[in-house]
Amino acid sequence: MGNKNRIYPVEHAGILDSYWRKLLQNPHKFLRKYIKDGMNVLDIGCGPGFFTIPLAQLVGKKGHVVAADFQEKMLEIVEKKIQGTEIENRVRLHKCNEESTNLQDKFDFILAFYVVHETPDTEKFIEEMANLLKPEGKFLIVEPSFEVKIQDFLKIITIAERANLRVINQPRMFFSRAVLLELK
Repeated sequence: MGNKNRIYPVEHAGILDSYWRKLLQNPHKFLRKYIKDGMNVLDIGCGPGFFTIPLAQLVGKKGHVVAADFQEKMLEIVEKKIQGTEIENRVRLHKCNEESTNLQDKFDFILAFYVVHETPDTEKFIEEMANLLKPEGKFLIVEPSFEVKIQDFLKIITIAERANLRVINQPRMFFSRAVLLELK
């Protein structure tokens, strides 16, 4: 947990968009139960946009998605994918730094998919995400079970509970540990 030296390299971004991943972690199937038309969504640590694009489709014409990453090259990949598409105006690219997102928005839904274990300060990161949630907002943390041991994932949940979040569900996902949170 909290290991900034384990950032997924942009050179391997294609793996994050693979055919097999789409089969095993189908973004539309996985996200449609959480995302409603008109929502304001944050895809934190968006990488090459594997979830960003489906999120932008699910929020509809009145919704917005902030695709945030601190790797400029990942954001460039997302930009190329959405350029000239119907979702281009729904997605805002945002470069954050390792210490903070520097976002002022409030979100209905925040997705942190395979991100928390890469942050340099897990507690600070989760507190910032909690502060970015709207009162009824949801925060979904998904971590790779092959990287994050169960005891480390339970620590993430404990940190989230200390950050004024409560567990409302622990969805099942292939090769992953997940928790859906909301403000207490």
